[in-house]
Amino acid sequence: MTSAPKLLFADPKGRVMEHPYLLATLRSGEELVPPQDKPIPLPSAGRLVHLPGRLPVGLHPETGELELVREMKVGGKTFVPNAVGALLPPGYTRTFLPGEVKGSGPVLPQWAYTAAAWGEDGPVAWAIHTDRRSHWDPERYSTPDMKALVERHMARFPDNRVLKQLKTCALLYRCFTSQNTFYVRDEAAIPASVMCNARCVGCISDQPADGPPASHERMDDGPSAEEMGAIGLFHLENAPGRTMVSFGQGCEGEPLTRWKFIAEAIRYMRARTDKGSININTNGSLTQGLEALLDAGLDAVRVSLNAATKGLYEAYYKPVKYGWEDVEASIALARERGAYLALNLLLFPGVTDREGEVKALERLVKKYKVDQVQTRPLAIDPLQYLEVARDVGAGGEPVGIRELLHRLKAARPGLIIGNFARGLEERENAAGARRR
Repeated sequence: MTSAPKLLFADPKGRVMEHPYLLATLRSGEELVPPQDKPIPLPSAGRLVHLPGRLPVGLHPETGELELVREMKVGGKTFVPNAVGALLPPGYTRTFLPGEVKGSGPVLPQWAYTAAAWGEDGPVAWAIHTDRRSHWDPERYSTPDMKALVERHMARFPDNRVLKQLKTCALLYRCFTSQNTFYVRDEAAIPASVMCNARCVGCISDQPADGPPASHERMDDGPSAEEMGAIGLFHLENAPGRTMVSFGQGCEGEPLTRWKFIAEAIRYMRARTDKGSININTNGSLTQGLEALLDAGLDAVRVSLNAATKGLYEAYYKPVKYGWEDVEASIALARERGAYLALNLLLFPGVTDREGEVKALERLVKKYKVDQVQTRPLAIDPLQYLEVARDVGAGGEPVGIRELLHRLKAARPGLIIGNFARGLEERENAAGARRR
């Protein structure tokens, strides 16, 4: 008989330990619940992290009651424990959050905290392996030659502001998409904008003074069309196989605020090569700007959203001079123009999978024949997002992340659920499968 996973906690120095008898609990939105939906072994590239100022909540195996752990004694020392969660590598989608409540600590840093525990054979996490393609394997990144590759590429394009930003992202933040630019492979980043027309609560590059530290420093000097075009052209011409360049990165604002420059950069690239794919990661706010990019040769659009309901979307994004209606208009335009259409769905267990939110997402993927939903965990303090989501958007009980993904696939036959962008050949194969 398999025993239930044990609760984890951490001491003030961050050392993670197994509770002697309490079982782990999970958080789904506002609720703390017993272990369910069998966890998986913590992936080799995943790691356990402590949540400073958050108290762990365990489940007593005999009474079935929840117990708040306010104090622990280990090695003769008594201390206030911290809750523990997991951080997952790309390709995994979390299904539950750590079972914890707020103590006296600060707003947590911007990471995607996942429920974790100690199983019979080691640490486990509540997640689904949603994309098994190996080209984003962490072992392929931050290799010993990374710094030399950065310097070599920068020597090709002296004083290029795109590469100046990407150097920081690749070496300091270890951003995979930035590193791809220097590895000259797969999906490469082209940051474009210093401005944003949204004030996302969980923005990773711009936070208010009383918020958590931003996990990235936003670029401060928008590159010219020629600078962006030159970097993109080199990548499209020289990267083998699955080749793509993407405007819109975590280290910048909203790329559509510079759509005129991006359109010129796309024309620069397409006048010189027809290879590869040109994508934009966007909030979809400026439909006119998106139309200009499609006219210039953009072939893939990935729209980021946390919900398909106006209330919850606008509560999180805090849009400036646009609204949910504009986002949906951009999704409709991308479909009408035949671009590869993906949703960058910022998932949060217990909120995204509310019954009403699920129905709205089903309607969206079905109505606009969405090609792919890229599941991305919303990197934010869980309690901070719950404050945002409370009493807004569509209601209903959570159905579970696994059921949400199942229902999206049922709503749109042939829908790809995966964490990574698809190259041109992969898209064509998927489209052929749908036709068959």
